[in-house]
Amino acid sequence: MKLIIAYIQPDKLTSVKQELYKKEIFKISVTNAMGCGQQKGYTEVYRGVDIEVNLLKKVRIEIALNEEFVESTIDAIIAGSGTGTIGDGKIFILPIERTIRIRNRDEGSNAIG
Repeated sequence: MKLIIAYIQPDKLTSVKQELYKKEIFKISVTNAMGCGQQKGYTEVYRGVDIEVNLLKKVRIEIALNEEFVESTIDAIIAGSGTGTIGDGKIFILPIERTIRIRNRDEGSNAIG
C-alpha cells in the first residue's frame, strides 16, 4: 500500500482528475495549499508598494492505493499536469503502514478498495 501526494498547479486539477478517471482511479483527496519551489515567487505592485509574493497557490492531491496502481497513477498525474516548465509540481510516494476502513473494520488492501 502506498500514499501518493502530489502538488500541482490549481488550473491543472481538472485535467489531472480526467487522467486519473481514465485509469479507473476515483478515490482522491484534494486540498488547497500554498508554497514555493524553484520559481521562488514573484514581485507585484499594490497601491504603489512593491510586494514580494513567494507563497504561490498549489493544489495537494492525496491518493491511497494498492501497489499495482502506483505507476498508472504517477503516469496520470504527469499527463494531466506536466507542461515542461518550472512550477509543474512534485509527486511523493510514501509507504502506508496500516489502513483500516471505519465502516466495517476491513484492514490492509481491502480497506483501500
